[in-house]
Amino acid sequence: MSACELCDNPGGEILWQDEHCRVVRVGGDEGRAFPGFCRVVWQAHVRELSDLAPAARQHLLALVHATEVAVRQVARPDKINLASLGNLVPHLHWHVIPRWADDSHFPAPIWAPAARPAPARAQPASDALRAALAAALGDQP
Repeated sequence: MSACELCDNPGGEILWQDEHCRVVRVGGDEGRAFPGFCRVVWQAHVRELSDLAPAARQHLLALVHATEVAVRQVARPDKINLASLGNLVPHLHWHVIPRWADDSHFPAPIWAPAARPAPARAQPASDALRAALAAALGDQP
């Protein structure tokens, strides 16, 4: 049995993956408050971006970029936040977080206390996110 949360489960609904990375749509309270919130997860245990070989680093960052493009296209947020924290899991991963000026935490980070209730927003369709991600990737990864 593994003791690694991101080895034991995908961390959300898988939108795209290859042998190195996966893009997941975040669920739960975070997903409801920030519709379209995605994570790009490196499949292997790697803690830091600087631990990757140049080609692997380029692959990961191209996928982060494509995910941002897809989320912007489908969710139409006012802003995108990108974060790579990973203090508790040994998997390099990036949060791609759509933000709106009236969201529950704006202008603070989503991990700060909420300033107001989350407004009701429609979740982007998974198929729309997948299609936008595929288009943004083009011939990439």
